Amino acid sequence: MAKISLRERISKGVFLLDGAMGTQLIASGIELGQCCDYLNIEQGDTIFEIHRSYFRAGSDAVLTNTFGANKFALARHCLGDKVEEINAVAAKIARRAAGTGKYVLGDIGPSGDFLEPLGNLKPEGLKEAFIEQAKALSAGGVDGFIIETQTSLDEATITVEAIKSISGELPVFVSFAFDRVAGDFKTMMGVDVKSAVTKMVSLGVGAIGFNCGTVSLDEYLELAKKFVSTVKTLGKKVLVFAEPNAGKPELVDGRAVYKVTPEDFAAAAEKIHSAGVNIIGGCCGTGPEHIKALAEMLKK
Repeated sequence: MAKISLRERISKGVFLLDGAMGTQLIASGIELGQCCDYLNIEQGDTIFEIHRSYFRAGSDAVLTNTFGANKFALARHCLGDKVEEINAVAAKIARRAAGTGKYVLGDIGPSGDFLEPLGNLKPEGLKEAFIEQAKALSAGGVDGFIIETQTSLDEATITVEAIKSISGELPVFVSFAFDRVAGDFKTMMGVDVKSAVTKMVSLGVGAIGFNCGTVSLDEYLELAKKFVSTVKTLGKKVLVFAEPNAGKPELVDGRAVYKVTPEDFAAAAEKIHSAGVNIIGGCCGTGPEHIKALAEMLKK
């Protein structure tokens, strides 16, 4: 664990997260379709070096390589019985890269399915799955948790409750993925900013924010302002964080390509920071060079 608790550190000002893991794995030669989470076991040194590259770039914290390491997502790769091993190893790799001066957030993504009646998931089964993942991440030495790319308020709620049931002391960040819909921002499941913020604040999360989605850099700024104003309206002391993509992707030879430069990304992130967001990282298309540019701009 870091010498100063994560809760104390994030209250002190600018706090930089890392950039995308998947983007870096593809750059390192990992084939599309592989189980990225299992690479913690198969290619731990690769994951370690990616974490290290972000710390060298200026990140204060990295996210464990466990976005899809819940039993439902892993079962699609016939790895549903490897939840504990994958998450514990991932946390230990990130912890080793972080040392005692930096931080590790246990990354938990969506299940990839829907709760009844839209899908086959039962609330109690979903909660048990995230308890299993959170326990393993906690045992591996994380400083807190980040629940990412949420689209369903019900699933996000269950995930927060699962984590708090086994680790009530560690901070929990929750971020939703938004699209622009009829002049407003909503998730794929129709969740708007006010609903997301109101519910997550009521659950006692340490920070609420956004990542990924299909919006432009200018729209991310607009989204940040909406989050900050919503939190202020509620009168609650909860931090807002942002993990924007490197802009909107372009389709090149059948693959999504992000063309926003590190300098342009940093300039947009600086505006997001000025809107009242002190915890900032990157999502799809971002790498160490984006975080380095961001660190140089925000930590002058």
